[in-house]
Amino acid sequence: MSNTEINVEKLTAKDFSSGIDVRWCPGCGDYSILAQVQRTLPNIENIEKEKVVWVSGIGCSSRFPYYMGTYGFHGIHGRAPAIATGLKIARPDLTVWVATGDGDLLSIGGNHFIHACRKNIDLKIILFNNQIYGLTKGQYSPTSEKGKVTKTSPYGSVDYPFNATSLALGSNASFVARTIDREPKHMAEMIDRAAAHKGLAFIEVYQNCPIFNDGTFSELTEKDTKEDNVVILEHGKPMVFGKNKEKGIKLEGFHPVIVDLNDPKNSIDDCLVHNEKDDSLIRGFILAHLTDSPDMPTPIGVFRQRIKPTYDEAMVEQIDQVTKKKGKGSLEKLLFTQNTWEVK
Repeated sequence: MSNTEINVEKLTAKDFSSGIDVRWCPGCGDYSILAQVQRTLPNIENIEKEKVVWVSGIGCSSRFPYYMGTYGFHGIHGRAPAIATGLKIARPDLTVWVATGDGDLLSIGGNHFIHACRKNIDLKIILFNNQIYGLTKGQYSPTSEKGKVTKTSPYGSVDYPFNATSLALGSNASFVARTIDREPKHMAEMIDRAAAHKGLAFIEVYQNCPIFNDGTFSELTEKDTKEDNVVILEHGKPMVFGKNKEKGIKLEGFHPVIVDLNDPKNSIDDCLVHNEKDDSLIRGFILAHLTDSPDMPTPIGVFRQRIKPTYDEAMVEQIDQVTKKKGKGSLEKLLFTQNTWEVK
């Protein structure tokens, strides 16, 4: 046998770029997401570019497959999870990603999304959440805040918004994370974690739309305010935040409160310690809904990671078991059995 070594050239971000001119508005947060995906994917162990597929629906974010140097589907409105599900079941060897926006995924696509989470299909879903419909020029979306003034709500929206992270947790997604477009290193970490997860991985990205919803996340991104308004979730570590880590979050019963760690009455030992592997969803919901209060910081990081069998693996296993027991079967024989009827 030959002892010749085969040198496999390491992939780079350029390998994951299609070379097509990116046509998002200047300053759009989508650029940041695209850049971090293209920089992160080459570093994933044993990745094969030819076996990576991006699926999208309709919206600004759904142009994503055109810009990736991989296979892709630009689907129809809200149906990206359904298309991705069929693809993953038909080709379980593929790594299937979904790029989608808040209007695409959480309005017409809401049903597909919650069932993909429930079934734990091995998909990676990135939600580009700018809290507005951008492609159709600025209507309020399922994540727009109550009272939002837009072209379709000139006197303020009377709708209550979805909390996308809470919805994913409630639908029993096995990996749920949140990040921000202006935090590229953190975003890259979340993408890497999602890629390594076996099962439904959901990442919500707070993303700025400079044209129709500029600055909606400014308190979380501006240098002089973000440290007082963002708490980074790290497994096994207490939840502290602030410019000097002088604030902490603790639970009083099921109610989160902020404590001043400069006060000798309080201790970091009193703070809630994050456990992303907690089977109970209670703390996950509490953290997801910190955004309901203007006084509370916004959590980013991994809310939950649970390892459990995937739908696609279970289906393949079941088909193999039945095939061994009954044989492959014949479609022609099935169609021409006595259990068919002639309609006259």
